[in-house]
Amino acid sequence: MKRIIVALSVVVLSINGFAQNKENEIDEVNLQGRFLSIPYNDVNENVTVITKQQIQNSPATSIDELLQFHSGLDIKRRGSNGVQSDITIRGSSFEQVLILVNGIRMNDSQTGHNTFNLPFDISAVERVEIMKGSSAKLYGQNVYAGVINIVTKSSSEEQVTIKAQGGDFKTYDLSASATFGSEKFTNLFTISNGASDGYRFNTDYQIRNFFYQNKLKLNDGSLSLQAGFSEKKFGANGFYASPTAINQYEETQASVVSLQYEQRFDKLSVNSSVYWRRGQDMYLFIRQNPSYYRNMHIGNNVGGTVNATYESSLGTTGIGVDYRKEYLASSNLGDRERDVTQVFFDHQFKFFNQKLEVNPGASWANYSGQDFFYPGMDVGFIFNPNHKVFGAVSKGFRIPTFTDLYYVSPAEIGNPNLVPESAISSELGYRFQNEKILAKVSGFIRNTDNGIDWLKETPESPWKAENVGKIHLKGFETEFKHQLFSFLNYRLGYTYLDNQYKNEELSRYALQNLRHQFVAQVDVKFLKYFSNQLIYKYSERVNLGSYNVLDEQINFRYKDLNFYVLINNLTNTKYVETNLVPMPGRWFHVGFTYQIKMN
Repeated sequence: MKRIIVALSVVVLSINGFAQNKENEIDEVNLQGRFLSIPYNDVNENVTVITKQQIQNSPATSIDELLQFHSGLDIKRRGSNGVQSDITIRGSSFEQVLILVNGIRMNDSQTGHNTFNLPFDISAVERVEIMKGSSAKLYGQNVYAGVINIVTKSSSEEQVTIKAQGGDFKTYDLSASATFGSEKFTNLFTISNGASDGYRFNTDYQIRNFFYQNKLKLNDGSLSLQAGFSEKKFGANGFYASPTAINQYEETQASVVSLQYEQRFDKLSVNSSVYWRRGQDMYLFIRQNPSYYRNMHIGNNVGGTVNATYESSLGTTGIGVDYRKEYLASSNLGDRERDVTQVFFDHQFKFFNQKLEVNPGASWANYSGQDFFYPGMDVGFIFNPNHKVFGAVSKGFRIPTFTDLYYVSPAEIGNPNLVPESAISSELGYRFQNEKILAKVSGFIRNTDNGIDWLKETPESPWKAENVGKIHLKGFETEFKHQLFSFLNYRLGYTYLDNQYKNEELSRYALQNLRHQFVAQVDVKFLKYFSNQLIYKYSERVNLGSYNVLDEQINFRYKDLNFYVLINNLTNTKYVETNLVPMPGRWFHVGFTYQIKMN
């Protein structure tokens, strides 16, 4: 298998091309979430955009499953259909990835386990923008290994979309969304509800979401509001502590409200926002006996950003200020609060008829009375519209969560003396694209100092949070897409990671990464109304061995109706992704979406 993967990677490098039909073309990205949009070809980082058409054709039942279909992203799920997932990029921990919703920070200061509690389901997503690699000069803390920006989109089109899905284990998902408004004032409203008895003992769940978004167009600007609420209740068999803890139970809530303002004044552009995110987490060690051991955490993050870009003869200059106040009231962690202040600077130079782009920048952060400075630079050279070489070097950091610092239980002990972990990341890559083909290859290195991990001296000892010293990671990645015919396209992706970390104590997170990851996807249209997507994933994890998973979805589309059948884990593979929690076997789903146009 390894030889096949390496051979495919070599083939990818030898082919000049990019697979993308007209409806999937990428014009610009919002990924930075700090300055304004820039053309896709001007991005000097490794960026992947998952379009709405790709989402609709995908056999994913949740956003985390959708991300699994892209190499370099390792989604460690503890349950099914979006119950709980840890999002990692290129061997990072789940705390080292920044999650944005329309540019607004969603990371949870209590624990990264709750960061992906999003107030909408996959049907509300317009696209997903992924940047791999550290870029603290633009985003600040948590951008240790990458950024994922999930974009929803309001519209003036008066339309209602209904979705219903059912499957094995009495699983169902119901959702409805509506867009409405005028040319100047657009709106989006979505609501969803899903539940299941679970694929094994105590893995039942119920998930409810509500989300509203609008956008008011101004002269050379806009004002946007978003508000959402998510609630999850689920059996957590073996999710934490030990696989033998089969009676655990959890209820989580996440709320977000933000107001964003964008305005352009000739050569000056301003992009600002204020936001509030609330998280609530109730945990029971024994579901049937709440008084035995119960934790309750309520956290609030309140913040604001002001960013500006100015175009001059010297290039484009960006500056930004971000302030955030984090509060936590917890039965275990106590009452906590802290301030995080960040200042950003970035400048883009262009030389040789704008073929060479050089973007130096830096961020300054203040956390707990300490100052930190994180510089970076990215460079890109465009040989012609199809060929580009890009590279970046940056220092990133992550401040410890409240769980890292203060959590205490018979199985885990936090450490209030932890210092922020930091890393110097670098990447060099090449990208070729035209109307039919995309080919990308890059090599990368990440050297970590004061990495935060949970360790234990013996299998019987409790886990303790520690700054573990140096961790050295290196790897390479290839991606290839090809529109072979009008009715057939395919995508291949491969990531290799070599993570070197020496410690005599047992590590909880540092060596859970994938060593080899290969993803293949084939999309076929046939008989006018039918399409089929088949996705194959090969994963070899450092500490849990290798496995193969096959997912597929067949669609029948006629006018405004789409009926589909999807099968997850078609070959009924037995595997685990984290904490020895067995993942579901073969799982059948059937469903439909129907669009009702009101005008």
